[in-house]
Amino acid sequence: MTLSAETSPASPSSPYPHLFRPLEVRGGTLPNRIIMGSMHLGLEDRRADAAKLAAFYAERARGGVGLIVSGGYAPNFTGRLTPFAGTMRSRRDATTHRVITDAVHAEGGRIVLQILHAGRYAYHPFSAAPGASPSPITPFTPRALSTRAVERTIEAFVRSAGYARQAGYDGVEIMGSEGYLINQFLSPRTNSRTDAWGGSAARRRRFATEIVRRIRDAAGEDFIITFRMSMVDLVPDGQTLQETLDLARELERAGVSLLNTGIGWHEARVPTIVTSVPRAAFADFTARIREAVSVPVATSNRINMPHTAEQILAEGRADLITMARPFLADPDWVVKADAGTPERINSCIGCNQACLDHTFQNKPASCLVNPRAGRETDPAFPPLPKRALLPLASVATGHPAPAPHRDSAPVGAVRARTTALRVAVVGAGPAGLAASTQAAARGHEVDLFEASDTIGGQFRLARRIPGKEEFAETLRYFEQQLLETGVNLRLAHRVTATELLDGGYDRILLATGVVPRTVDLPGADRPNVHSYPDVVGGRVQCGPRVAVIGAGGIGFDVSELLTEPHREDRDGQGDRDGQEAREGREHGAHRGRPEPGTPFGAQPLEDWQRQWGVDPEFSGRGGLAAARPEAPARAVHLIQRKTTKMGAGLGKTTGWVHRAALKARGVDFITGASYVRIDDDGLHLDIDGARRVLEVDDVVVCAGQVSQRELYGALEAAGADVVLLGGADVAAELDAKRAIEQATRVAAAL
Repeated sequence: MTLSAETSPASPSSPYPHLFRPLEVRGGTLPNRIIMGSMHLGLEDRRADAAKLAAFYAERARGGVGLIVSGGYAPNFTGRLTPFAGTMRSRRDATTHRVITDAVHAEGGRIVLQILHAGRYAYHPFSAAPGASPSPITPFTPRALSTRAVERTIEAFVRSAGYARQAGYDGVEIMGSEGYLINQFLSPRTNSRTDAWGGSAARRRRFATEIVRRIRDAAGEDFIITFRMSMVDLVPDGQTLQETLDLARELERAGVSLLNTGIGWHEARVPTIVTSVPRAAFADFTARIREAVSVPVATSNRINMPHTAEQILAEGRADLITMARPFLADPDWVVKADAGTPERINSCIGCNQACLDHTFQNKPASCLVNPRAGRETDPAFPPLPKRALLPLASVATGHPAPAPHRDSAPVGAVRARTTALRVAVVGAGPAGLAASTQAAARGHEVDLFEASDTIGGQFRLARRIPGKEEFAETLRYFEQQLLETGVNLRLAHRVTATELLDGGYDRILLATGVVPRTVDLPGADRPNVHSYPDVVGGRVQCGPRVAVIGAGGIGFDVSELLTEPHREDRDGQGDRDGQEAREGREHGAHRGRPEPGTPFGAQPLEDWQRQWGVDPEFSGRGGLAAARPEAPARAVHLIQRKTTKMGAGLGKTTGWVHRAALKARGVDFITGASYVRIDDDGLHLDIDGARRVLEVDDVVVCAGQVSQRELYGALEAAGADVVLLGGADVAAELDAKRAIEQATRVAAAL
């Protein structure tokens, strides 16, 4: 696309001039190049939740998003994702949505309604698709749409767009990707029809282009029509590059305002949005579409910080940036970027734990790092007092590192003063960091005690796991929040119960975390038996053959760390991060150093593409190639007592990625094992009554955790007002989602 459609450029002083340049599109003008992509929050399906949706979208509109795309709504009953999913098919639906659009427009925002027909992905017995082939992700076999039913479905899309306009939406987005109905028509994988809607690439495209053409004819020029287009299907028998380019050109002629990006089908064997996917991994696919059309094209997937977005636009790979989950993590992402303070952004870390995992379990979506997301009307999560976005010269704009010891708030810190309590927080892991910064931001005087010389707790370990480098962003954010809110951070200070009792605190919050559980096993005290923190923290180097005891989330993480090729080339990142952050404090911000959000140690894109079989040249159908994972760094046996499927307790939408990665590296999955002993011969197991000896050099114990509560008894006995948070409260599987949510609730209730 040429730049002829652009309006006046952003201010020359803007740190991200491409990102904040307005753009005219067919149907309206966007104030910047940032689209909030569609997310299903679990609030779309009940009319009673419209006010909650309105509050959610209004907060993002107030935060400066250029265009908001709603969650998906079906144009008819057949197209619903679930039996009671939301629709836009009647005047009553339109009336219900008016509260949403009014709220967004009151904040100066723009919002379009996504129209989504599930096709064979529908989770109900009335599903319909181009053909009768079932999908691997639902138990229902769809009926094949007749030629007449295809026409009726197109008419339903047009009517739905009309009702969206009545509801006050600025336009609609047609969901044409991720394997839903329109994508099913486009691909020979699911379209074997021989009528006017199949049999050739041109006829397979007709369903999509007719929907857009007829909506444009009905809506006129003052209505935004975006089409979420599958840039690459990542499934066998998916579309070719030429078919994708031809579709883009026909959609332009049909009247789209812009082309939005979709990547991969839900049944694809390639991960597309989890944290291990490199940043902007699919922007080059979008760039190919941009070269073929003159309408604006938006790129998406694993873009979470402004410098990544700015670079994509500056290189001409897209005209707009679509981000969804980053606006769960931080509704003020745009404001903070525009102010030149990216260090203040609470970054999405791609964990999926509170968003997509919830969605696929039919729970309301939220965010691990921002539990207020989706709960804007919940009195348990009141908004923080507004604080000015003033630059703080003392803040390091690099990467997580030990925060400085302070006995008073830094110069420039902005505090919202109320009737303050004196609060002690013990432990600077995720729960302690959330509790202390939330409490301080609400005007309380907070002392945060941490026994080690760095903040982060278990997150400090998690960021060293391959594919979890993004976790460092959460620590960078909290470090910034400690400075801004004036928390008195006491590092390398193992506080005692006496000190807390003598400190005159109104409330004591114990977020003292966990210690690894040991195993009662002969030989467990041998020097080649290690706890997982020693291995992950780099204090122990394992030999070429390793047994991992315990196949929960930590066992999987340790196995990925031990088997990752070339880890030594990227190891030591924690020390490097700390050194760079310290240098930033000493020498000032940005002096030739990467700005916040630049991940260290992440897998290079080319390696990731080879590992998962993504063809960057898009030379075959679906953009797939043969997966060519590199040889693992070590031979690893991952062992569990349970006889259930390995990794059954992992995340709903991420577990398959971890299992596939370890299988590709040849990890030996052992279930139903009883541990006998460890000796010079190795680890002895009983499996189904048979003895097996694993000849290994090292054994790593990942057998769970135990809460650290040594302070609790003395404080409670003395009558102190004390609360347990995070792992100190419940140690199971290091649940950061629960820990941060609990800490946020407690701090808000002070």
